[in-house]
Amino acid sequence: MIRYALKCDHDHPFEVWFGSSADYDDQAARGLVECPFCGSRGVSKQIMAPAVAGTKSRGMDPADAARVQTLMLQAAREVRSHVEANFDYVGDTFAREARAIHEGAAEKREIYGEATPQEVRALKADGVPCAVLPAVPPDPAKIN
Repeated sequence: MIRYALKCDHDHPFEVWFGSSADYDDQAARGLVECPFCGSRGVSKQIMAPAVAGTKSRGMDPADAARVQTLMLQAAREVRSHVEANFDYVGDTFAREARAIHEGAAEKREIYGEATPQEVRALKADGVPCAVLPAVPPDPAKIN
């Protein structure tokens, strides 16, 4: 497990755990790493001090960290699965549809789809409730 300090191109700092540095490189190359605040995929690694083992125990033990990451991935998969099963997919018209629903110009319903980071920022600035769905790798237990 490796933890990276990341920052998006809109200066939002955040941290993410990956199985390995190769996992980060692969996900970043495929555009799967995105800012949890604005959805930007313009993400870069930040300088971090390495974790150095000392005489005193500090922080979480690696096995516990792995369990926490597994639970977080499971929760993210469940959220995504629930949305995909119960909300209407509107594709790249998400921003327009969300705004129309918010303003009462379209039928109230739960939707999900694609939006640019700029569209997400504009929706949030205008008080339109929306959130970025977590991008999660496939569940290895469900891959045949």
